[in-house]
Amino acid sequence: MASKLLFAFICILLLSISAQSYTRRVRAPCKEMVFYFHDIVYNGENYKNATSTIIGAPEWGNRTIMASPNNFGDLIVFDDPITLDNNLHSTPVGRAQGMYFYDQMDTFSSWLGFSFVFNNTDYKGSLNFAGHDPLMNKTRDISIIGGTGDFFMARGIATLSTDAFEGSVYFRLRVHIKLYECWKLL
Repeated sequence: MASKLLFAFICILLLSISAQSYTRRVRAPCKEMVFYFHDIVYNGENYKNATSTIIGAPEWGNRTIMASPNNFGDLIVFDDPITLDNNLHSTPVGRAQGMYFYDQMDTFSSWLGFSFVFNNTDYKGSLNFAGHDPLMNKTRDISIIGGTGDFFMARGIATLSTDAFEGSVYFRLRVHIKLYECWKLL
């Protein structure tokens, strides 16, 4: 009986130590980065500069003007430049590619699914993101659900903040990335 109690105590102690070390490891990100991506929505007149377009709209909407109210029902695909600063004309370090759709009638809100695709001297590979984006919040978090290349199997959080916008044609997001699982040395 005493040996069973001793064994149970040791197991609980080992689990406690393991949980504490995991908790300490998770608190500090293994990598932090900040990028900006620039989205220019096609509005029927800006074909040469557009980096995104409406591919689906509600019955009352169209594909060159965001639907009213709150863009509800619009589905947008994008291939946006990623820069290290907030200047659209800076040298891109990659592309943000994916889609978002506006999913609430009573406020500006969307769901995002996209990848940051890198192919430069600093980073190669991709980071994959998915999640709800309540646009009216100053900052909002979405999940980093994986990656390839330098970001193989990465996990973490991306904190989005709208850095600039011009009506429904242009917006710039600041993306603060905190990776908590890094399988490759970055």
